[in-house]
Amino acid sequence: MVVHNRHTLYGSHRNLSTTSFSGDNVRRNYWMSSRESESSTSLTSDDEEFFGRDDDSFHRRRKRSGTWPRTRSLNAPSPIQQFGPCGRIMKNSAMVMQIQDPAFQRLTWYKPPLTVLVIKKTRDVSVLSPFVQLTQWLIIDKRMVVHVEAAILDDKVLTSNEDFLTIRDKLQVFREGRDDLTDKIDFIICLGGDGTLLYASSLFQQSVPPVMAFHLGSLGFLTPFLFDNFQEQVTNVLEGNAALTLRSRLKCTLKRRPSVEGENNHVRQNNPGSSANGIIQSDGRAPKNFLVLNEVVVDRGPSPYLSNLDLFIDGKHVTVVQGDGLIVSTPTGSTAYAVAAGASMIHPSVPAIMITPICPHSLSFRPIVVPAGVELKIKISPDSRNTAWVSFDGRNRQELQHGDVLSVTTSIFPVPSICAQDQIQDWFDSLADCLQWNVRKRQKTFESMDDSSEGYDMMDS
Repeated sequence: MVVHNRHTLYGSHRNLSTTSFSGDNVRRNYWMSSRESESSTSLTSDDEEFFGRDDDSFHRRRKRSGTWPRTRSLNAPSPIQQFGPCGRIMKNSAMVMQIQDPAFQRLTWYKPPLTVLVIKKTRDVSVLSPFVQLTQWLIIDKRMVVHVEAAILDDKVLTSNEDFLTIRDKLQVFREGRDDLTDKIDFIICLGGDGTLLYASSLFQQSVPPVMAFHLGSLGFLTPFLFDNFQEQVTNVLEGNAALTLRSRLKCTLKRRPSVEGENNHVRQNNPGSSANGIIQSDGRAPKNFLVLNEVVVDRGPSPYLSNLDLFIDGKHVTVVQGDGLIVSTPTGSTAYAVAAGASMIHPSVPAIMITPICPHSLSFRPIVVPAGVELKIKISPDSRNTAWVSFDGRNRQELQHGDVLSVTTSIFPVPSICAQDQIQDWFDSLADCLQWNVRKRQKTFESMDDSSEGYDMMDS
């Protein structure tokens, strides 16, 4: 696949693997690379400022000298348009100045997909029968290589199913955290609810294969397909007849404060939720990266005190969050935890980041939307009475200590979610069916025109 240089709605980031070698282009690319290198250096130096300089004096010097770091782009980075080994965005003529119109994003395969990853909802017996039907059909009728989680082979209910035993030995298995699925999967099918899709996203920290999600869970906001006629629907997708929604993800980098000799940075044992419950300890290791599809949440954890969080956008101190915490979400995540905390709902094709406070101790702190290309940094205020806790799509919950810095920006690796109808219809159907958006009894009409005209005359007078 060749990705051409282009300016997109999501930003002006270039793909350096392009095949354009004229003299002018080479000189221009060298100049742009130098500018990007300078911008990258300034951002890196800002990271050092968080750890090594006095904030007040640093801000005063920067303000006097006028040398605030410039952001690379106010728009999101251009998303990678190849999804796994086989999937990519279909090129079409519905473009303006080489900008891909999201309404015309359709899936195409430049070679037939052969491997499919099937993720099913756990601890739900009702999903087992559809899982067996689907995997059996994919292996026998479609002759595809099916990958599943290793734990499925030990499921007692499945191992007692005769249909499953006929295909058990033909399944390929993987173990989360051990096996790398990058460039091994052409296509993903989810059977369950929204959590199943979030889990599938977490398995791919770079390019994500196209995802087809069947509604077999509780809410199903992100799962537009019904399982009744799955053979016809999957066949249509395998033939390239599908619209795509590129759901942006957030790249979160957690940078720990350098440990001081004799200081204990580990999570206190008397805090609820130890490492046995999936809590990651703060031990001064190298920065860790997480890609999230919904949101990253910073909250006060078990502490009875308010959280005091410093929020920076592109190196500039914006505000101090005083309350229970902060939600930084994608447009996809705007209809999850964020909407419960009072945020607006954003269509997933809008390049943006939603910032939502959790129970702020202020009457004027409203949720805000910022451009998708900015970089957010969150750290605990120096005078905060307590630490904070951070989680990524509800997982990897860990303590955020004084001096730690959490950086959040839009990733170039979106989740290509396959639409049942199209981007607009699927989203509004989910709003109506799952969240009961704008559902109310209709106002009755007037019974007769005579009565209504008399009423209007009285109001006019």
